[in-house]
Amino acid sequence: MDIHEYQAKEILKGFGVKIPPGGLAYSPEQATYRAHEIGGERWVVKAQVHTGGRGKVGGVKLCDNEQTVFEAANDMFGKKLVTPQSGPNGKIVYRVYVEAGVDIERELYLGFVLDRSTERIMVVASASGGMEIEDIASSEPDSIVRSIVDPAAGLSDFQAREIAFSLGFANTQIQQAVATIQGGYRAFRDLDATMVEINPLVVTRQGAIMALDAKMGFDDNAMFRRPEISELRDKSQEDPRETRAADRGLSYVGLDGNIGCIVNGAGLAMATMDMIKLAGGEPANFLDIGGGASAERVAKAFRLVRSDDKVEAILVNIFAGINRCDWVAQGVVQALEANPVDVPVIVRLAGTHVEEGRAILVDSGVTVIMASTLSEAAEKAVGACTLQTSTTAQMAAAS
Repeated sequence: MDIHEYQAKEILKGFGVKIPPGGLAYSPEQATYRAHEIGGERWVVKAQVHTGGRGKVGGVKLCDNEQTVFEAANDMFGKKLVTPQSGPNGKIVYRVYVEAGVDIERELYLGFVLDRSTERIMVVASASGGMEIEDIASSEPDSIVRSIVDPAAGLSDFQAREIAFSLGFANTQIQQAVATIQGGYRAFRDLDATMVEINPLVVTRQGAIMALDAKMGFDDNAMFRRPEISELRDKSQEDPRETRAADRGLSYVGLDGNIGCIVNGAGLAMATMDMIKLAGGEPANFLDIGGGASAERVAKAFRLVRSDDKVEAILVNIFAGINRCDWVAQGVVQALEANPVDVPVIVRLAGTHVEEGRAILVDSGVTVIMASTLSEAAEKAVGACTLQTSTTAQMAAAS
């Protein structure tokens, strides 16, 4: 789960990280009022969307009077920002953050991620900030500092000081830098985060160290014990298909293909998508319905997959272990009888009571295409899509 910049900054502020004064606005008039509240002579108006690269597409604007604050906010509200990170659909701006302008002397990068190779939290920092870490790694690889945190000891002050000295902070700034690094680490550790990024971390001309921008992501599986974080979720910034799935207890990731997938088990779902690609098709989603493929759960999955207008065929791939194929087949039949779909459905069953499950599907009268192996199922799904596309084109030409 991702959150907005202003939310991440407020969290980091609670852990001792300094941030410039700012305020949230839901209208141009409110943005102007926020600037008046903050005071000063310069402000930055920032679109609050879950994507990076906002500044390159008009999502961050520097203003030198309250009228330009109004105009900047008015231009952003309702605008769709399309960035390399947002994908082609972009993100619509519903709120902006107005922040006091800062006299910047230096820009740096500070991030905290989970390093899966060492199963440890890794601090990633660079004396070059203000651009994506991938660009920094490409253009200035030697500037990147990496430091693994021992989970038994945590991030010690001496380790934070080493990082601070590596980034070139002045002796008078080391204490501030250590507090900032420690604050980011504690926020990551204490709130079940998967990523904390401060970019840029700036040194002002007055010598203060501040987080000028911040991103935080959290482990969805830990949100049951973090209600204060769950409340920060903004569904308007998420893929609506994924939001619907999450609200119904299904693991779903939307993709750009035309073959919908209903699979039990994350590993099998990945293999199914790979096999579809190998057969020359494109999966429309990753969908893991879990081990208990009940009729109700299967029906939810069918409705979710079919809600994607791009889907031209649905591939159901179930391997029954503790579960049973006959139970799954009954669920598929009940789901299709209650919610008929208008695209081809390919079903491949394997595992416990597989023959009984296939017999239930054959005798049910519902229209499904049976397959014995995963490769056969993928080929039939791709073939069904090709036929569906050809039929649609012929009907369009005839009309």
